[in-house]
Amino acid sequence: MRHSLLSALLLLAAAPAMLGVAAEPQVETGSFTFQQRIIIRIPRMPEPPPAAADAPVEWREKGAPKCMKLDHVRGATINDEDSIDLMLDNGDRVRAVLADDCPALGFYSGFYLQQSSDGKVCAERDVIRSRSGAACPIAKFRRLVAQR
Repeated sequence: MRHSLLSALLLLAAAPAMLGVAAEPQVETGSFTFQQRIIIRIPRMPEPPPAAADAPVEWREKGAPKCMKLDHVRGATINDEDSIDLMLDNGDRVRAVLADDCPALGFYSGFYLQQSSDGKVCAERDVIRSRSGAACPIAKFRRLVAQR
């Protein structure tokens, strides 16, 4: 009995060391980076045909903020060779004036805007991409007001 008691005590004394080796888990760490890129296609909207009795609308440019929320843009028209008029969901129009070396003619079949992390499109920061792959920086925005 003394022999078995001595063996049991030795096993108990050695147990923490054996448990520490066996119980210590192997931990591997790593990191993952997820990136999301959202590109919004802006359709080109045809201008409505002018009614015989109505005079065509003339647009006057006013000041506009440097940035606007991209999800408010619903479509676009091209009226000038250096700008694109954006139609907003509330009925307003904003003119995106393109950089000097970018004619708007390449955007007749529509264009793309890449959504940034803040959800806005900004002049002097963002570019408009044509379906053919050309990219033009937005120089500034101008709010358009109808003059009759």
